[in-house]
Amino acid sequence: MKSPVNPDHRRRWWILAILGLAQLMVVLDTTIVNIALPTAQSDLGFSDSARQWLVTAYALAFGSLLLIGGRIGDMFGRKRVIIAALAGFGGASFIGGLAPNFEVLVGARALQGAFGALLAPAALSLLTTTFTDPAERGKAFGIYGGIAVAGAAIGLLLGGILTEYLSWRWCLYVNIGIAVPAIFGAVALLSAGQRRSGVRLDLPGTATASLGLLALVYACAEAESRGWGDSLILGTFAAAVALLAAFVWIERRSAHPLLPMRVVLDRNRGGSFAAVGIAGAGVFAVLLFLTFYLQDALGYSPILTGLAFLPMTPMTMISSSLASMRLLPSFGPRPLIVSGMLLSAASMVCFSQLSIDSSYATAVLPGLLLIGAGMGLIFAPALATATAGVRDDDAGVASALVNTTQQIGGSVGTAVLSTLSVGAAGSYLASHPAGAQAAAAASVHGFSVAFWCAAGIFAAGAIVSALLLRGGRVAVDPGAEPLLAHQA
Repeated sequence: MKSPVNPDHRRRWWILAILGLAQLMVVLDTTIVNIALPTAQSDLGFSDSARQWLVTAYALAFGSLLLIGGRIGDMFGRKRVIIAALAGFGGASFIGGLAPNFEVLVGARALQGAFGALLAPAALSLLTTTFTDPAERGKAFGIYGGIAVAGAAIGLLLGGILTEYLSWRWCLYVNIGIAVPAIFGAVALLSAGQRRSGVRLDLPGTATASLGLLALVYACAEAESRGWGDSLILGTFAAAVALLAAFVWIERRSAHPLLPMRVVLDRNRGGSFAAVGIAGAGVFAVLLFLTFYLQDALGYSPILTGLAFLPMTPMTMISSSLASMRLLPSFGPRPLIVSGMLLSAASMVCFSQLSIDSSYATAVLPGLLLIGAGMGLIFAPALATATAGVRDDDAGVASALVNTTQQIGGSVGTAVLSTLSVGAAGSYLASHPAGAQAAAAASVHGFSVAFWCAAGIFAAGAIVSALLLRGGRVAVDPGAEPLLAHQA
């Protein structure tokens, strides 16, 4: 069923290309800088303890500003917001590439995160309102969901190539090459849209949501180095809980809520948000620990590490396209997302068997193929379901919540799994004779523990998804709430 008034419908596939570029730029920056960190540290001379802030600054700004970024897109028009965010992200990347010192580089990363918080929900909400035909919508979200997952692996490869053959600074400059054509495409293809003059910004909700998410992401990021029992970490977590509880209280009483409760109280949307968050927490075990394993244990170069991740990309694209175009319209999201969680848990069990003398073909590749298939089955249906049937003026905030849950899940997963890995490695060293071989074995043992815990996260995700998501296919009537064709 097509929307009766949709000025972007005729250009919808070109628009998908532009939105895919925007999504790729945001996702690339979650991994491409990681490969460049050692070289950047050597060049600018900052300490090991300061290094994490190049990742944390981006995550703090991105995670804490997503909800307000989504509402700004709803209020002022998504075309304007996308163009401004693309320009801002490209400009921040240029500043970071020129950075003469650590402080400027961290500030540029924070700016990237802020503009990313404007860009990501505006792009996803525009995809939601552009593709209203159920069959085409499935295809579009399959492509978009595949980019969301595969972009992280592409970032590892591209980061290795740029760092090894040019400079770590090109890991930032590359965003300009993406932003400029995306801006021209957005200007030429997107309709202007209308400002929503009747909607006012929920300032109390904005303040409590942004500060609460900021506190939560900060506490998760710092917990790895300070420890979960540190008074600052505990106090920050308590502040995050209090602020987010106040946010919910405010939203239930606000005439113009930043996050209308109708967006999250639908079971299918709520289950999709939960699935994205849980998957975000678990998948960081692959992107983080497997990167260290390949370079430290197997001795791979940055480029070879990126190439090693490539088989995951086509599996993600194939499974996400199959799920969105063929399976989701017939079976609904529950069996797909549950299956994706179980496949991902199986991949973590494969990775948990790694040792210092494992081979890539027999020990790493099978797990990569499983996680690629699993992520496609999770993210593409979850993205489509989380934004299905929302009112047009809620599309931005619903899209922002998808990105928020993924960001929060990733931050929590990184902190928890890193802490468990470091603790397991330390225990191994304490119980084994010292030496270079013992240190390498201890690191791999720590990774193995983290992979087992990630398997538990995905298994829990399968249970949560099975309980929350409704059975049956979802027929989307644009502008209305999702209608269930049948229920289990």
